[in-house]
Amino acid sequence: MPNTYTQVHLQIVFAVKYRQALIDRKWKNTLYKYITGIIQDYDHKVLQINGMPDHIHILIGMRPTQSLSVLIKNVKAHSSKWINENKLSDSPFAWQGGFGAFSYAKDQVPNVIKYIQNQEQHHQKQTFLEEYIEALEENEIDYNKRYLFQAPQ
Repeated sequence: MPNTYTQVHLQIVFAVKYRQALIDRKWKNTLYKYITGIIQDYDHKVLQINGMPDHIHILIGMRPTQSLSVLIKNVKAHSSKWINENKLSDSPFAWQGGFGAFSYAKDQVPNVIKYIQNQEQHHQKQTFLEEYIEALEENEIDYNKRYLFQAPQ
């Protein structure tokens, strides 16, 4: 789009279905590379990606060429299909419905990158659900606990 200039930084968070710990250390970095490729194929820029066995954080520079919902739908569909086709998980893999997205100014990006890089240390002190609720509340996002990520079964 000629004459269109943007600077949109978004941290996107989503979970494995039922928050099951299915993302294995042996293949998580390959998954992150695969997801990065999907996002780059849509002309967005991945600034940082990391997560835990039950969820993922992605910081992107988003272009105005696509809706966020469509992007995340494609990321989830293609990555879960890839995981299942390659039999990386011992049980069928699916992402939970929905996601969180939080915007940041350019000067906040380095801190968000560090936060995403340090997920393992962070989750020694706080669960994913606590982290997610805290992010919603810090960003003054109205939510209904009934519709938050489904609990593990």
